[in-house]
Amino acid sequence: MTSATRIGFSLATLMVFAVPVASAQQGPAIGGSLYGIGQSAGASSPGTGAAKGPGGTLTAVPEDFSKLKIAPGFLLNIQVYDEPELSGELRVDDAGNIAFPLAGSIHVGDNTLEEARQLIEDKLASEQILIRPQIMINVEQYAPFIVAVMGEVQAPGRVQLLAPHSLLDVLSQVGGETPMAGRTVQVRHLIDGHLTIDAYPYGRNSDGSSIANVMLHDGDTVIVPRAGIVYVLGAVTRPGGYLMLEDGKLDVAQALSLASGTTLQAAVKSIRVIRRNPDGTYVEYPVNYKKFSEGKQIPLHLEAQDIVYVPVSKIKTVLTTGASLIDEAAIATVYSVK
Repeated sequence: MTSATRIGFSLATLMVFAVPVASAQQGPAIGGSLYGIGQSAGASSPGTGAAKGPGGTLTAVPEDFSKLKIAPGFLLNIQVYDEPELSGELRVDDAGNIAFPLAGSIHVGDNTLEEARQLIEDKLASEQILIRPQIMINVEQYAPFIVAVMGEVQAPGRVQLLAPHSLLDVLSQVGGETPMAGRTVQVRHLIDGHLTIDAYPYGRNSDGSSIANVMLHDGDTVIVPRAGIVYVLGAVTRPGGYLMLEDGKLDVAQALSLASGTTLQAAVKSIRVIRRNPDGTYVEYPVNYKKFSEGKQIPLHLEAQDIVYVPVSKIKTVLTTGASLIDEAAIATVYSVK
């Protein structure tokens, strides 16, 4: 074997053994926790919108991560550069404190991760534990905000949030309101054992400005009530219940129009409105159909659960009681008019 042959064989051997080493260096990286502050250069940060997960896969960062504030129950993974004995996982207690090695109790509750990182570094420096400490904080476990959304929304249920959100944001997360929703939204807060209920105007045609700045907190309950219903029964083309949408106002003329008007057999001189009182009794209001149809009288304004009854004849008017009409309204079809 010549010298040239031996040199070629040696180079080939070196290349064969070099390949596995290079491959091992380019293997999949082991991803750390998604939620971290203080990563070294090249690591993903919350501002990027994504981070490396296990196996190098991309994991989306929740949009409310930048608002995340540390709360009791959080499990923090705190890594101190070049100080493994000071690194580890620490649980935030009920007072919002962590028991940091050598430094003692540090209050991190109600702070962002960046603020907590700065607090810990300042504590380590002020106590002369480290000269220029550099730490990284990851959230291993967090206590989510729970908001319950009920009533006339597309997907009622419990909504988990990382941080407080506006009422408008939460309603959008459950798909918005249904066509049956009224013009108000209720928020129930339980503060120190006392229940408070706040109502905010909001309807289908609203731009959302009335609830955009209403912030929800852990344990709040959002209720979207159904719109008020007015019933039109008797000798009308389409008897049933009609939602009081838009501005929530409806008069007798509008209600009859929604029911596609009266039939030929209708006794329009005997139309009446039945209104139920809170105590269960009811009162009847006669309606002068001729006068308001001629523009000589303002039609009676209706309230939720009112019944507009158009009899077929005077005899049937006498025989039909308010109680029987209320029972009939309970099984009537409800229409949502856009």
